[in-house]
Amino acid sequence: MQTTPELRAERLPTTVYPDSELASVAVAQQIADLIRQRAAEQRPCVLGLATGSTPTRLYEELVRLHREEGLSFQNVVTFNLDEYFPMAPGSLQSYVRFMQEYLFEHIDIRPENIHIPDGTLAQEQVAEFCRRYEEKIKEAGGIDLQVLGIGRTGHIGFNEPGSGAASRTRLITLDHITRTDAASDFYGEENVPRRAITMGVGSILEAQHIVLLAWGEGKAAVVKRMVEGEMTDSVPATYLQQHPSVQVVLDEAAGAELTRLKTPWLVGRNLNWQHAPTVRKAVTWLARTLQKPILKLTDEDYNENGLSELLAESGLAYDINIRVFRQLQRTITGWPGGKPHADDTDRPERAAPFPKRVLIFSPHPDDDVISMGGTLLRLVDQGHEVHVAYQTSGNIAVFDDEAIRFAEFVAEYDSMFRLDDQPAETLYHRVSDFLRHKQPGQVDSEEVQQIKGLIRRGEAKSACRYAGIPDEHIHFQDLPFYETGRVRKKPIGEEDIRLTMELLSQIQPQQVYAAGDLSDPHGTHRVCLAAIFEAMRRLKAAEAAWLPECRVWLYRGAWQEWDVDQIEMAVPLSPQELTRKRRAIFKHQSQKDRPLFPGADQREFWQRAEERNRTTARLYDQLGLPEYEAIEAFVRWHF
Repeated sequence: MQTTPELRAERLPTTVYPDSELASVAVAQQIADLIRQRAAEQRPCVLGLATGSTPTRLYEELVRLHREEGLSFQNVVTFNLDEYFPMAPGSLQSYVRFMQEYLFEHIDIRPENIHIPDGTLAQEQVAEFCRRYEEKIKEAGGIDLQVLGIGRTGHIGFNEPGSGAASRTRLITLDHITRTDAASDFYGEENVPRRAITMGVGSILEAQHIVLLAWGEGKAAVVKRMVEGEMTDSVPATYLQQHPSVQVVLDEAAGAELTRLKTPWLVGRNLNWQHAPTVRKAVTWLARTLQKPILKLTDEDYNENGLSELLAESGLAYDINIRVFRQLQRTITGWPGGKPHADDTDRPERAAPFPKRVLIFSPHPDDDVISMGGTLLRLVDQGHEVHVAYQTSGNIAVFDDEAIRFAEFVAEYDSMFRLDDQPAETLYHRVSDFLRHKQPGQVDSEEVQQIKGLIRRGEAKSACRYAGIPDEHIHFQDLPFYETGRVRKKPIGEEDIRLTMELLSQIQPQQVYAAGDLSDPHGTHRVCLAAIFEAMRRLKAAEAAWLPECRVWLYRGAWQEWDVDQIEMAVPLSPQELTRKRRAIFKHQSQKDRPLFPGADQREFWQRAEERNRTTARLYDQLGLPEYEAIEAFVRWHF
């Protein structure tokens, strides 16, 4: 864990943990200590609570502390930040339901001590409700500890840009970006409420202590503005800078843009300049900042841009430049599975064994070709035994009209060829009737879920066949955590890990590829990666004989890309290979034209992937390395 010293760049006390798991457990323990302290003082503990994906692990840990360590919530009073308006409490997207499912129904809190804004009010009742909500907080003695997340617009609660430091609990219109980010929860942006009731910035600032949590690469940019930027109503979270007791808690991904992590040499940190990754990060930053190839950097460039210590410890710029240039050069390979009968000393992958058994994990049924389709095609072309494991069905990402179209096709197919048509016709009418009357955000029936899952499974098979992967090497895991029919998924479970361990043990791969892109909007990539990591750790503990010969490579692409200083294997793609990759992506027809859950980027997935691949190639070119059409990038996980 890295804890902030007095760094001039940061205006808020900030703690960065290696991952969100450790961070969530630490904050849960802090809350538990406060609850016990208040109980010993025979006083209520008043908590301000947030919703969304960020605090879910925090709430799970509080539940564990209650069940396993006897933490009582009898003296706890809670006030939630916000609620959509209008919103029925039983709706899947309701924050009332969210809090019940993640926390309240699992602990011994008194129902009368729970306060959440009411999304069922008539509009003329809202102002009085908001006034009374503020009074109830004061009657409870004020909030002892307020938990916050942060939106991409910089909002805390639903205080969108323009909210002032003195704003109070009120009805607010949601920003377009906020509604876009919430689209996955509502099965489309058009179903997201346009308004919400939220505690105001002024209300939040009255809490005795505030803890703001943020996870993932997607929050890194706004976290930097909040922590290092000037106070402004265009980023309401910056108003936290005027509070006397604030704690910002991040994982490394969310903190990646902070000066002390991205460019620590600019804030006077003592760095180990014998650590090759630190030197590589500094030199690539310098080259990109000055827009110069690495080999053209001079002693003056280092001295005038905060890197004089590196120069003093490592000698001439000429020597540093060559060392880093060669490190980057060695990442480039046209043989991602290793080149046979070749010296692999300076290659990212081993020459032997050849061919290799390769297992590519794909969280959804198209992540493989979107994020590493060119490398997948290269591995097949070069003779490796390539397996693809689709970890989830991806069924929630299929439009309803696609399900109707396929059900209708089966019914008409049966009728045309005089098959057993009555059950198919009955199924079609049942599915069609359900979808015609389906409410926004309603969970699909089991039959509809199965049809949508079959659509995506068929597309995945088609893409694999196009790439030359035989059917027996295509594996559909359908991990149980995903199969809820809802955007919100279950936490990773023992069955998810067991299925992953079984597949790994069955194939015994020498190479594994997994999605390290953790910025997907609904967190599926994160859970899928956690299942792989835990499976690999357990297999290592069990001393699986094949495991020492296995290397794990992490890819990105659909949502985020590796920074050039992080890349350990760069696979260049020719224009023809990029076209082949695009055709493989196009086999996923239900995701073409407009994905159901596009996230913040409205472009199609193939457009995003190509832009990222071309950008990586341009960066290599600008640093003075060979020029390619596109590059897919990978980072090795050392387990």
